[in-house]
Amino acid sequence: MDAEEPADPRVLWAADAVLSDGGTVHVRPIRPDDADRLRALHARLSPEAVYYRFFTPMPRLSDTMVERLVNVDYHDRMAIVAELGDEFIAVARYDLIDTDRAEVAFVVDDTHQGRGLGTLMLEHLIVIARANGIGRFEAQTLADNQAMLRVFRGAGFEVKRKFDGGVVEIGFSISPTEKSLELIDQRDRRAAARSIHRLLHPGSVAVIGASRDSGTVGHELVRHLLDAEFAGPVFPVNPHAGDIKGVYAFPTVLDIPVPVDLAVVAVPATQVLDVVHQCAQKGVAGLVIVSSGFAEMGADGQEHERDVVELARRNGMRVIGPNSMGVVNTAPTVRLNATFARCAPRAGRVGFMSQSGALGIALLAESDARHLGISTFVAAGNKADVSGNDLLQYWELDEATDVILLYLESFGNPRKFTKIARRVARQKPVVAVKAGRGRPAEWVADSHAAALAPPTLVADAVLRQAGVTRVDTLEQMFDVAQAFATQPLPDGRRVAIVGNASGPGVLAADAAESLGLTVASLSAVTESRLRELLPGKDTVSNPVDIGMTGSAAQLEGALRAVLADDGVDAVIAVHLAPLPGDHEPMTAAIAAAARAHRDKPVLANVLTGAASIGDGADRIPVYRFPEGAVRSLALMAERAEWLAAPQGDEVEFPDIDHERITTIIAEFLEHRSTGGWLPPEAALEFARCARLPVVPTEFAATPEQAVAAATRIGFPVALKSAAPELGSRLEVGALHLGVADADAVRVVSSELFERLGHRLGGLLVQPMVEPGLDLLVGLTTDELFGPLVVFGLGGIRAELLLDRALHSAPLTDLDAHRMIRSLRASPLLFGFRGAPPVDTEAMERLLVRVGQLAERFPELVELDLNPVMTTASAALAADFRVRVEPPASHPEQALRALGHRQPRRHS
Repeated sequence: MDAEEPADPRVLWAADAVLSDGGTVHVRPIRPDDADRLRALHARLSPEAVYYRFFTPMPRLSDTMVERLVNVDYHDRMAIVAELGDEFIAVARYDLIDTDRAEVAFVVDDTHQGRGLGTLMLEHLIVIARANGIGRFEAQTLADNQAMLRVFRGAGFEVKRKFDGGVVEIGFSISPTEKSLELIDQRDRRAAARSIHRLLHPGSVAVIGASRDSGTVGHELVRHLLDAEFAGPVFPVNPHAGDIKGVYAFPTVLDIPVPVDLAVVAVPATQVLDVVHQCAQKGVAGLVIVSSGFAEMGADGQEHERDVVELARRNGMRVIGPNSMGVVNTAPTVRLNATFARCAPRAGRVGFMSQSGALGIALLAESDARHLGISTFVAAGNKADVSGNDLLQYWELDEATDVILLYLESFGNPRKFTKIARRVARQKPVVAVKAGRGRPAEWVADSHAAALAPPTLVADAVLRQAGVTRVDTLEQMFDVAQAFATQPLPDGRRVAIVGNASGPGVLAADAAESLGLTVASLSAVTESRLRELLPGKDTVSNPVDIGMTGSAAQLEGALRAVLADDGVDAVIAVHLAPLPGDHEPMTAAIAAAARAHRDKPVLANVLTGAASIGDGADRIPVYRFPEGAVRSLALMAERAEWLAAPQGDEVEFPDIDHERITTIIAEFLEHRSTGGWLPPEAALEFARCARLPVVPTEFAATPEQAVAAATRIGFPVALKSAAPELGSRLEVGALHLGVADADAVRVVSSELFERLGHRLGGLLVQPMVEPGLDLLVGLTTDELFGPLVVFGLGGIRAELLLDRALHSAPLTDLDAHRMIRSLRASPLLFGFRGAPPVDTEAMERLLVRVGQLAERFPELVELDLNPVMTTASAALAADFRVRVEPPASHPEQALRALGHRQPRRHS
């Protein structure tokens, strides 16, 4: 098969990126037709900037120099440019000195210095150079060129400097270091957060497509901005309206006489591109595109959407939408309600993203009904640019946000999402409703490991490991958000239930047990206090029922008693008002008891009457039914455990022969460029180099070779097909165990070769080993979330019982420890009913090893060890398969760059 056409470096290394001030630029390799723009940049440079770049005054570039600068080979000589609109604002380049050393230089337009351009260009150039086999950068700069020296010092590499006659010679290895990667990540998150801050904290807003007709989107946007008393000026834009809501309407955004920070676009889709052109000319900082008719309409709309985003990013603007409902910021210094939702958002400390605009209207209304105030709200729409990843990084740093809610229909960059979410969730609760539980109609498993990782379960596992609280419904999202927003996390799972209605109390207790909570056993002291408080009750137990005639004082006293019990971690208060309007004293009692014990969460089930209890710091979440309160408490306990759990240590395996494995993969892909299952002999060598515990195995291409191999191994032996694509060997009769002697091997192998022919793929010959508990260890690659390590019961039970554990690669030692114990059948590993326990430590090491292989070799997409026969002293895989593919090219995962759109090709 012919090798695939190599990617055009002019396309491969093109990317949109966010600068430190939140603005955007387009970074791409230079082209021969860039001569005029390069001259224009040079003409704008100050004499000082020119001198720093060329060490000599140079008012203009000669034609010969320009010709050399714009013509590079994209390998040994490389140059990249940063475009803003039609202008170059920075250029960076390297020229190869010798085998793996290159000289680097860059220049930034004076008016754009201080925006992080130099650092960004250096980052991109380093990634390209590493891909081209270069390992070291060197540079010369004048001693007083502090800007360039700061760029090198701040890059995170070990820079060596030499001073010689006013010139500083700099050299450093460009291999990534822990420090350099951490600094890149920090710059990335700060830039993303700043870009969202510009959108949500505008000083002025233009509504393009504003209308005088009440009830239209363009009218409601203006009305809501004015009604919210937006802190800055609002500029309606409509060429046919003199004024809207008493505010002068400008014909175009270009006619507005002052700067515009945010443009809310509500014109027909066919006019949006022209509007974005005008916003680019005006220097607008960001766009919210409410207009629909883009990617949600099909291929033509998707292309139109791509053009809009490309134009916006090239001109420094980020885009929310299209097909967005708008944005909200309730901060008193902003008061931005740029939505057409009827409900005025309530101020609070919850950051909220909804991918669905129409649903967002209902969600804002529901948050208001539940007294759940928001800090900022974003209806992301088609997420053509701004996505949940960007918003998470903004809310991570936003001091006005304590809880983050996400309604997702898709992931922009799932691998990046889980990385960001894992970091953010350490600081703030992240609650997500992911619409669509998977892609079952498209999914076909071709290995045991893949069969145990259907798409319907992968997202659940990965998000849970990232600390995201995933819920199934919008109601559950609001339920748990109320709890996170108002209550401390519980120290454990022991819950007390106190109320005046026995039925809801029993339902709450049942729900608690089913959701992994424990109905607490009350201490003798607590029971004594309750008997004093509730005369006539000989015995008092949890749930505590004060009776329908119980008073507010009795309810408060009972709640105080259980909250003071060291054996209680959380309390659910149940109240049923027997008469209308009879709930206020009882809810006041609940609030008073909770106020006296702020260290423990209190959730209330009020079946009639109250929508909320308390206010501000004293507010208590209220649920209509007991199950909602219990479910929310269980999710709080799960988060508390996730935060408290140690993360474990990464384990290194120096015995892995990385160099030889790289060669095995490269040789296979050289002959089969699309990838596939490694042939038996290559797979066996892979296993040996990876030090995977595979049963000693020999490959036989003929019956005679099978007899010779069996004789060397020693009888009895196992004979099985070597074809990794064959499927279940048992079902096709390609597995024979306990073959006793040479004659039997000859008969069995001859029959297999004759019956299955080339489908047999040869034979694997193995010794019979001590039987044990059959387990499975595998690796599969999800198209969204990347490599996943899989563990479960082995053999046919793996697919029959579907008792499995999944974890994204790589794993720490504690990740593997928890995986082993997470199976429903895990007691089998620890001596269930007198059976001998198996070597779980060996299994844990194997899981970590497989995860490290996935991290080290991106070509490794599937690996199947099934069954792994595990005893008290050993764990040996009887079957082993490995599938590799050319690594997907994802420059945005290496570059600090925005994803989503693909640049145009240039001929």
